Amino acid sequence: MQIVDAQVHIWTSGTPVHIHRQVSAYTKDELLRDMDEAGVSAALLHPPSWDVRANEVAIEAARDNPDRLAILGFFDVSRPQNRSLVETWKAQPGMLGLRFAFLQQGQENWLVDGTMDWLWSAAERAGLPVGLLVPNRLKAVEKIAKNHPNLKLLIDHMARPRGSKDGAGFADLDDLLSLAKYPNVAVKATGAPSYSSEAYPYRNIHEYIQRIFDKFGPERMFWGTDITRMPCSYRQCVTMFTDELPWLKGTDLELVMGQGLCKWIGWRRT
Repeated sequence: MQIVDAQVHIWTSGTPVHIHRQVSAYTKDELLRDMDEAGVSAALLHPPSWDVRANEVAIEAARDNPDRLAILGFFDVSRPQNRSLVETWKAQPGMLGLRFAFLQQGQENWLVDGTMDWLWSAAERAGLPVGLLVPNRLKAVEKIAKNHPNLKLLIDHMARPRGSKDGAGFADLDDLLSLAKYPNVAVKATGAPSYSSEAYPYRNIHEYIQRIFDKFGPERMFWGTDITRMPCSYRQCVTMFTDELPWLKGTDLELVMGQGLCKWIGWRRT
């Protein structure tokens, strides 16, 4: 079974946001070593906001390892001169789509203040899937999904608020589940261990993962880690899904663990 991580970061400079490892670099060589140890076949890079060369670092890594690394990159959508980038975005090595986290000062309202309105039609025309870190912004996502049915959207981290845990962290899960009616919306079940205060295998949040699976299905729920902020080993991130969820098995397991993601973003691995 191929196992494809739906979200990881690598960087070579900058100071990570506090929830990530406070190290000056986490390189593609370190990532590939960790993937090998955990039995992870491939990973989708998300260039982090704290590294000024984030896109370039990811492109270099994907160019050198095209079967193991691909990218959802980003650019400053507030600058009109950048709008033409969408048309040739996938011409860059390993680049399969876009992802926006809204973590930098001044970006927090981009999704709702009109700054990004031009992007949705442009990305839809270009066939670019768009990943979004959007806790508390799911109503805005619903509007985008409804108005742009051919635009594939990926919701980061099950739309859980940063730092939230246990039942309280999933209190508004119905808001996410309501998006399942839009076939162009998928969910990354990334970072799952971080949303439980229990020890591995984090059984108290399994029910919420199953509810997401039941609504979105195996072709629209994707396993992943965001490994540099996980409270457990990379291998445990894998086995939490492959060994500890008895309802997830067979073809469904294969889809959730990588096949579904690759199909969704158009990653044709050899």
